[in-house]
Amino acid sequence: MGTPLTFDDVRRLACPRCRGALAYDGPSRDGLRCGACGGGWPVERGLPRLFDESAVRGTDRLMRLFYDGLPALHDPVVRLMLPLIQGVGEREMRAFYVRRLELDRLAPRADGGPPRILEIGVGCGANVPLVRQGLPVGLEAELWGCDLSAGMLGQLRRRLPRRGVPVPRLVQADAHALPFPDGAFDRVFHVGGIGAYRDPRAALAEMARVAVPGTPIVVVDEQVDANARLNPLQYALFRAFTFYDRRPHCPVEHLPRGATDVREEQAGPAFYCLTFRVPG
Repeated sequence: MGTPLTFDDVRRLACPRCRGALAYDGPSRDGLRCGACGGGWPVERGLPRLFDESAVRGTDRLMRLFYDGLPALHDPVVRLMLPLIQGVGEREMRAFYVRRLELDRLAPRADGGPPRILEIGVGCGANVPLVRQGLPVGLEAELWGCDLSAGMLGQLRRRLPRRGVPVPRLVQADAHALPFPDGAFDRVFHVGGIGAYRDPRAALAEMARVAVPGTPIVVVDEQVDANARLNPLQYALFRAFTFYDRRPHCPVEHLPRGATDVREEQAGPAFYCLTFRVPG
């Protein structure tokens, strides 16, 4: 059984349909209700389901089947396959893109509250310990994670406590319609899924919308480095992992209008790291 979000946590959410304010729909905390459009959203085992099932289609639905079916295998497979594909270990690659979040520059909010960090597609939570380790000494941050796969979020809830890592605040959500108000987060990032999204442009726009203006937004996914030479086995493994995309690449063409400080790098021979900001 998961821990329900507190009433203060729920006040930081927004209806994914109209972005109205949400509140628990009764003392049992088994549902949320939008005060603007009246829409209702279930809460199952403490996990709010804040997405329209009718909007989940195509590759989004396909990938959710994989993640819901075998969540316990995801992280071990990644840990095993990454060095085989690109000769770079998982921890080294994760450390590369976590640095781009500029966590060392975080500070308490103007109202004295802790800074807020959102990982979209949090999966089993492999990035959570690295994010916490990257924070300035003595600074507490409020970590949030969302994912479309209930199986992956369930695995996160089981795995992180066994490692002594606090579980972030979690919601089950669609990256194309994030259940948060504008400018809610001081850092926003996503790793390893946007290539399979049905609409990368809409997902990037949502990342920009929920980020504080000017904050770094970091996106990581598969792309073969033009200067790298993958051997036949490496390339075959790469294509097996990216079967859903004919041309896996950094989606700079889908960045929101007005994006600044755009930085496209390779986090390894088979993964790009895209960093950008959107001014207010």
